[in-house]
Amino acid sequence: MLRRFLILSFLAFQFFTFAQQEDAWVYLTDKPTNIYPVNNPSAFLMQKAIDRKAKHGVTIDVRDVPVNESYITTLKNATGITVMAKSKWFNAVHVRGTETNINDLLTNPATSSFVDRIDFADKSLNITKNSNEKEVLKTKDKFTVENTFVNFTYGNTQNQVEMINVDDLHVADYTGSGVTIAVLDSGFENVDTMGAFQRLRDAGNLMGGYDFVNRNANVYASPGDHGTQVLSTMAGYVLNNFVGTAPDATYYLFKTEDNNDENPVEESYWVEAAERADSLGVDIINTSLGYKDFPNYPNYDYTTAEMDGNTTFITKGTNIAFEKGLLLVTSAGNEGSAGVSGPADSEYTLTIGAVNSAGGYATFSSVGNGFQPSQKPDVVAQGQASAVINSSNVIGANNGTSFSSPILAGGIACLMQALPNKTNAEIMQVVRESGSQFSTPDYQLGYGIPDLWSAFNALSIDDLENDNNISIYPNPSKAVVFVKMPSNEDKLTIMFFDILGKQVLQRFINSTDNKIDIATLSKGIYIINATSKNSVKSFKFIKN
Repeated sequence: MLRRFLILSFLAFQFFTFAQQEDAWVYLTDKPTNIYPVNNPSAFLMQKAIDRKAKHGVTIDVRDVPVNESYITTLKNATGITVMAKSKWFNAVHVRGTETNINDLLTNPATSSFVDRIDFADKSLNITKNSNEKEVLKTKDKFTVENTFVNFTYGNTQNQVEMINVDDLHVADYTGSGVTIAVLDSGFENVDTMGAFQRLRDAGNLMGGYDFVNRNANVYASPGDHGTQVLSTMAGYVLNNFVGTAPDATYYLFKTEDNNDENPVEESYWVEAAERADSLGVDIINTSLGYKDFPNYPNYDYTTAEMDGNTTFITKGTNIAFEKGLLLVTSAGNEGSAGVSGPADSEYTLTIGAVNSAGGYATFSSVGNGFQPSQKPDVVAQGQASAVINSSNVIGANNGTSFSSPILAGGIACLMQALPNKTNAEIMQVVRESGSQFSTPDYQLGYGIPDLWSAFNALSIDDLENDNNISIYPNPSKAVVFVKMPSNEDKLTIMFFDILGKQVLQRFINSTDNKIDIATLSKGIYIINATSKNSVKSFKFIKN
């Protein structure tokens, strides 16, 4: 129940003061290729370096050209700036100074013409968007990337996002777009006005909702911001400081919890809202609520034995919602050893327990027991010191499975976007199977911390036989990858490029020899370019 969920919660909102001296990388617009033409490498490289590059087939390009020394001299003369280092490969200069003095480099007439962008070491200070690099510095002529790769600076949410590996889905441009989530909760104060949801509103992804307790459409007017904080873990966005797990999903907000009372009627509100969600075509319902004890109505209390997956009204409603095709994600509760409450006892919902930032069991997180028809909790996510945003638009930390549930629900929305043809049951099962302790579940962590990127790859492989396109799997991989060839091809050329555009591996494969050994590659992100007589396709690949 919400009141119990909140009893352990506390908001540790922090206010930061900037250190006087900051470090930053200043990226420059161009290089002095008129002085150091690429076709005359002896002007800027020793002959031994030229010979070594030629021996290993390394292309000499603009990245080998020195940084413009006149730019460096001008930076050194800028007020309050100390030049610490430089990089020709990145065409950047490492500087030290106050935040104000460094940012002034973008507007100072003496430097603004050649300063392209600034990247502070303290990512929370990066308030300017990166501009496009000059074409001469790009290496995209070596390959064509068909996918759009998203690069968020997560800031406060980095740990809870990376814990479930949803950041890799984001990089692959699966950010929840096209997936609709209904949030069934209590108050959603200021969601319609606060800055953390400006991006959501501007995209037209905040669809409004309904207050089932007060019977009006102004879901933002009812006091309380528990729902606001819950929503923030999925949809919140503050540049360089906070990114929810599904920032591009579409959201409906339904108030079903009465803040002034605890009564089984709230279960009915919930079922009504679930029905409304079903009628609206919602894909996922997140529920950070639970019902077992009613302090003012002890006669209405449910026993632990009644947490059997088919007794409470809300649980029976959950079972029907699943049958209708909805994917349900539910907080386990904050009752510790007292056990889960309804609807978390349903075998047809993903029940989410809580762990701390290091992945250890959070002692308040409700445990499962033998009364449930399936393993509870199913999986876990960060619910201790979760990053949230309150109705005052302040980033802070809060405790509770109220937050581990939506963190994962948002991640699952990204997974659903990536696998649009999979059923709710298939996605729920692959999330369980991706858990860190799938083979040895327990009543505290269930199947463990899920890996959503691995879940994506697991279901993607299942689809390979039905895909007439070129496919690379598994992804990520440590040692080998396999290439699935279309039926109309007999051979492929596979090339691996690092993030600087350098080719690091090339293999020729056919339908009987489609295995590639990648053990010698360093850990990191690569682009795979697959070329055939009929097509060219590029993939992002992660080497573990």
